[in-house]
Amino acid sequence: DLLIKVKFGESIEDLQTCRLLIKQYIPTGLFVDPYELSSLRERNITEAVMVSENFNIEAPNYLSKESEVLIYARQDSQCIDCFQAFLPVHYRYHRPHSKDGETFIVLNNPDLLMYCDQGKDCKSFWRVENKIKGMMVYKNANLQVPVGLTIHASLVCSVTLFITILCSTLILVAVFKYGHFSL
Repeated sequence: DLLIKVKFGESIEDLQTCRLLIKQYIPTGLFVDPYELSSLRERNITEAVMVSENFNIEAPNYLSKESEVLIYARQDSQCIDCFQAFLPVHYRYHRPHSKDGETFIVLNNPDLLMYCDQGKDCKSFWRVENKIKGMMVYKNANLQVPVGLTIHASLVCSVTLFITILCSTLILVAVFKYGHFSL
């Protein structure tokens, strides 16, 4: 799960009238399940919407595309000038490697968009980076993902085939032993 926290400090006055929209780019090695997002929205846990079209959650890393998610951050109850947002992310299947059993995914920093009600029927919507001087931006997140090794492929296939045959045999024995058939 991805927890995004934004702290503004004293750079913006009266954050009570503002809403923060986070535009998070999801790299090809990760995915966000749109059905899970819908369920979380219904239970009022997060306010996130998939933007990308033709999104396939079952595609492996090498066949997937980047996607975008829009998340409305909520004001943190323990911090006056803080916003936070929750986004469930999942790893995609990665091809096995020949040397080391891991790969890295870079999760770039999100775009931040602020909407503030300035009163008197005046509303503003602007990119946060352009309005805050001295804004501290953290490095992108690097995620380390364990992957299989290609030298284990024959062992994995053999064990999988053996277990499949064993379980199928046990099911057939149970069906013929305890099943009641009428022809």
